Amino acid sequence: MINLNQLRAFYYVAKHASYTMAAEKLFISQPAVTAQVKLFEAFYNLKLFKKLGRKIILTHVGKLIFEKATVIFESENEVAKILDDIIELKQGVLELGCTKAYARHIMPSIISVFHRAHPNIKIILKEGSSMSMINRLLNFENEVIVVARMDVEDQRIHFIPFSQEEIVVVLPIDHPLTQKRHLEFKDLAKEPLIMKGKGSGTRKKIFEIYEQHKVIPKIFMESNNTGFIIDLVERGEGISFLVKPSIDQKVKENKVAYRYIKNMNIFLDVSFGYIKNTPLSPAANAFYEVVKKSFIEASPKGGVGSLMARILAEHPQNQ
Repeated sequence: MINLNQLRAFYYVAKHASYTMAAEKLFISQPAVTAQVKLFEAFYNLKLFKKLGRKIILTHVGKLIFEKATVIFESENEVAKILDDIIELKQGVLELGCTKAYARHIMPSIISVFHRAHPNIKIILKEGSSMSMINRLLNFENEVIVVARMDVEDQRIHFIPFSQEEIVVVLPIDHPLTQKRHLEFKDLAKEPLIMKGKGSGTRKKIFEIYEQHKVIPKIFMESNNTGFIIDLVERGEGISFLVKPSIDQKVKENKVAYRYIKNMNIFLDVSFGYIKNTPLSPAANAFYEVVKKSFIEASPKGGVGSLMARILAEHPQNQ
C-alpha cells in the first residue's frame, strides 16, 4: 500500500521543483521532506528525480507518478474545500421531519427565517404522522423532527418542548351542535367520527378521552391527511378533532365550524426532537439554533398562531 505522506512529499517537491518550497507548503522541515522522498524511492527501488545543475527535474517514471499524484491531491483539496464549506454552512443538507399539519401551517415561516440566515443549505422536508417521523429519526432518515410529543420509551431521543396546540371539535357549518356555545362530551358520543390515522398525536389524545368516558368512538373513517379530513367534515360526513390552526382558514371562509368541550382543555404538546449523543450536522445544528433562539427560548404560550404572529412581526419580509 502506498504511503500517502511519502507520496505527498514527492508531489509537492515535483510541483514546485523545490524541496524548500515543498517544506513550506507542508509545514515541515526540508530534511523531513528529503527523507520522505528518499524512503518513497527506496521502497519501490526507483529514481523519481535527477539533478541538472541546481535544478531538480522529474525522471520519466517521476512524470508518470506526478501525473497520477496530481489527480489524487487535487481531489484531496476539493474534498477539503467541501468539508470547509459544510462546516461554514456554505453548503449542506438538512433532513427535517414534521407532522403534516405543521408542515403546512408553521414550517414555511420557520424555514424562511432559517433560509435567510443560511441560503446555501438544501432542505429536505418529510411529512407524516408523529410516530412515522419518530421512526424515521430512529432510522437516521431524518436528523431533526418537529412532532407531537408521544410516549416513546426509546431513550435515544431527546425532545424539547416547542409549543402547545389546542385541539378542537370540528363540525360541518350547519351541524345542530353548532347551536351550542360549548359542547358536553355526551353530545359527541354517537357522532360519526373522522379520526386521524395511527401514529398521530391527536388520535392518541382523543382516544384517551373516549376511554376516560368509557365510550367507544364511532369511527367513520381514518386518515392522516388533514386537508382530506376537513373536506369530509365540510361535506357533512362526520365530525373530527384537529389542532385549531389547521382549520383557521376554513373557519374564516365559513366552510366549517369548531367548538370546545365544556370543562375540558385539550392540548397537544409539540416538540423538537433529535437523537441523543449523536452530533448534529452543521446544517441541523444551525437549524436547531435558529429554532431555539427564535422560538423555544421564547416559550410561546399561544401555540402556532401567536408563534407565527411573532415570526411575521420580527421578520416582516416573510409576508
